[in-house]
Amino acid sequence: MNVLIDRFDVFAGGFWLTFQICLLAAIGALILGAVVAVLRISPVPPLRAVGTAYVTVFRNMPLTVVMFFAAFGLPALGSNADFLRIPLLDQVFSRLGADLPYFRFALIALVLYTAAFVCEALRSGVNAVPPGQAEAARSLGLTFGQNLRHVVLPQSWKASVVPLGSVIIAMIKNSALVGFFGVAGDLSQSADQLTSAEGYAFIPVAIGISIGYLIMTVPLGALLDRLEKRQAVAR
Repeated sequence: MNVLIDRFDVFAGGFWLTFQICLLAAIGALILGAVVAVLRISPVPPLRAVGTAYVTVFRNMPLTVVMFFAAFGLPALGSNADFLRIPLLDQVFSRLGADLPYFRFALIALVLYTAAFVCEALRSGVNAVPPGQAEAARSLGLTFGQNLRHVVLPQSWKASVVPLGSVIIAMIKNSALVGFFGVAGDLSQSADQLTSAEGYAFIPVAIGISIGYLIMTVPLGALLDRLEKRQAVAR
């Protein structure tokens, strides 16, 4: 177990990079998932079809396949997929010490995959809002966008927060795959470095990596339990 102390710098570096990926992917997935959720409940049939198709494809596709296409398919479309570059984000990634372009590809894969589950969590919250609320808003002359912004979404967030938290916890665990698709220095790559390159025993290294993920997921799970109990008391 000395590896946990002797190579603490490797564990700390892997944890920091994994935390960055999870934080940025969570923000992106929440934004994209909200957009797709709006498409799913849109009164315009073509928009509903687009949202439904997106959720159906990504929710039923293994994350490894999404990661594979992001890591090896996107670069084939251009030189390092230059069309995907956003200068401001690239500056942020570089300051974080991220290994471009695979850091970007891993984020894209996690965001696209997780957004489908975020969409369904939000849609379940929308379905929990009494239909009379939306009908009353329409009778007052509110447009679809105004109805969502002022009536439906503020109420649906309360019902969606616990499912959304579960989705983010699942995404944090799914992020263990990014190291196997070119992102150097995350927790999973740190484990490979310590066991394969430096010859440390696998079990102590696995315990250290598990502790890193537990540090991110256990507090979030405890927060979700507390929120769920508060909602139960409010009802």
